[in-house]
Parts: sequence; C-alpha cells; structure tokens
Amino acid sequence: MSVASQSRMAGLAREAARFGAVGVSGIFVNLGVYNLLRRYTSLLVVQAGVIATVAAVAFNYVGFRYFTYRDCDRRRRLRRITLFLAFSAVGVVIENGVFYGATRGLGWSSPLRSSAGKFAGIALATAFRFWAYRTWVFTALPAAQAPVRPAGEE
Repeated sequence: MSVASQSRMAGLAREAARFGAVGVSGIFVNLGVYNLLRRYTSLLVVQAGVIATVAAVAFNYVGFRYFTYRDCDRRRRLRRITLFLAFSAVGVVIENGVFYGATRGLGWSSPLRSSAGKFAGIALATAFRFWAYRTWVFTALPAAQAPVRPAGEE
C-alpha cells in the first residue's frame, strides 16, 4: 500500500472514530429522551421515538460541525444545514421505519424489546448518515485552500 493510500486510510479512520464518538453520544441522547418520554408522558411509542430522533439530530449537527468536520468548508452554511436536515430526515424515516416494524410488526412493545428495535433502526440509519454527511454535507475545503503537499505525495 502506498504512503498516500495509508494516509487516506488513516484519515478515514480518524474521521470514522470522530463520527462514532459523536454518534454514540447521539445514541445516548436518543435513547435517553425516548425513555424519558415513555416514562413520563402518554405519548405513543413511535411518537416518542420520532421526538427522540429529532433531539439527537440537533445534538449531532453541533457535534459533527464542531468536532468531526471542524475543518470542512465553512462557506454556504445554509446549503450545508439544508442538506444535513434532508439527509437526517431520510435517516429518521429509516430509523423509525425499522422501529415501527419492530414494535408494530413484531409486537416488540416492552421497554427492552422496543429499545432493541430502536437501536436496530439507529444502526441502519447511522450507516446511511455517515455516507451522506461525508459525501454531501461536510465537504472538504476546495483544492485552492487545502494544505499544500509535496510533489509525488497524493
């Protein structure tokens, strides 16, 4: 493997680790809000799930913007937020579609089983979001602003 390939792989590993750190924190926000809503409100399971997901999306935007992708292109903030919200909405549909299937289709309505269904939806939506955010939302700096590398090192 070339030095450039190793460098790209190391960069991707760092990005994935930061994404994961924010994502795991977001999962705690998601599950925490969900379980608080289930315990202290009369909201239906899926309603509580959607509200919890929206809370986690807001938390994650801040984490991704200021931790995972803090060096991304800072121009066109409105475009980035719009794309983030659009891809997050797709993630909400994926996450809560799986969750709905588990709770309604499989009858997983107990706290433990519904949390397992919620976690399965989170896992699938997370894979989609990682791809979408790194590809479309938190883009790299334009080549003119990127760090200069020595000749032959790409």
